[in-house]
Amino acid sequence: MKDNSDKELKEIIITGVSFVFGTFCLALCYNLFFVPNNIVVGGMSGLGIVLHELTGFNAQAFIYISSFILLIVSFFCLGKDETKRVAIGTFLYPLFITFTKPMSSLLLEYFSFQEILVTVVLAGLLYGFSNGLVYKFGYSTGGSDVLVRLSCKYLHLSEGKGVMIINSIIILSGAFVFGVDTAVYAIIIIVMGSFLVDKINIGISNSKKFMIYTKEIKKIKKILNDEFKTGFTIFPTVGGYSHIKGAMIMCVISNRDVNLFKDRILEIDPSAFFVISDCYEVEGGVKRSNLPFI
Repeated sequence: MKDNSDKELKEIIITGVSFVFGTFCLALCYNLFFVPNNIVVGGMSGLGIVLHELTGFNAQAFIYISSFILLIVSFFCLGKDETKRVAIGTFLYPLFITFTKPMSSLLLEYFSFQEILVTVVLAGLLYGFSNGLVYKFGYSTGGSDVLVRLSCKYLHLSEGKGVMIINSIIILSGAFVFGVDTAVYAIIIIVMGSFLVDKINIGISNSKKFMIYTKEIKKIKKILNDEFKTGFTIFPTVGGYSHIKGAMIMCVISNRDVNLFKDRILEIDPSAFFVISDCYEVEGGVKRSNLPFI
C-alpha cells in the first residue's frame, strides 16, 4: 500500500514539475523569439502582439486581462470540471511571461541571428518542446484553448477544426499587420511544434508491427524463431470475399530489421499480404537484449 502511495506521489511530482517547466519554457519562447520578431503563432499571446502594434496597448496586460475573462466565461459556459483543467495554466503562463521578460532581454544578445530561419527553427523547437510537456499530462495554458472548447460546444466543431479556425484568424491578423513573411514563419513554427508535441506525447517509433497473411505459415514462423529470434501471435482468419479460412501472424520487428524481414517474407511467399505500422511501445512478450525497443 505504501509503495502505491509513494508511486502516486512520485507521478504527481513529475507531472507538476513537467507542467511548470513546460509553461516556463513557453513563456520564455514568447519573450525571446515571438515578441522581438513580431511572430504571431496564435493564441491570446499572439493577439497581444498584434494589438500592441495597432494600439500601443501593453501585450502582457492584454494576456492577463483576456485570460482572466476567458476563465470566468469557461466557468459559466463550460462548467467547473473543464475550468479546472485550464485554471492553473491561465494564472501561471502570464506570470511566467512577466518573470521571463528581463531574462529574455539578457539572452537576446546571444539569440539575435542575421538569418531569420535560424530564429524560426530554434523557436519551433522550443515551442514544440514546451507545448509537448504541457499537453502530455492533460494541462493547458488557458486563453484561446477556452475559445476552442466554446466553439466545440456551441458551434459543434471538432477540436482540431476549432484550433485551426481560431489560430488561422489570429495568424492572418498578424500577416495583415506585420506582413506575409511573418505569417509564413509562424506556420513553420507551428508545423515543427506539432511534430514535436506528437513525439513527446506518443513517442518515437523505433519498431514496426507486422500483420502477415501467408500460405507459408510454417516457414515464416521458422525465420521468426531462428533468424529474428522474436515472438509472434497467430490469428485464425476468414477471407471477406473468398470465405477461405487461413491464419495471420502478428509480430514486432526492430526498425533496423524491417527491410530484411520484408525481403525474407517475399522470398518465401511472393504473394504474401502484410501490413506494417509504427509501434511506439512494447510490453511483455518475448524479450531479448538486442532489441532496442524492449
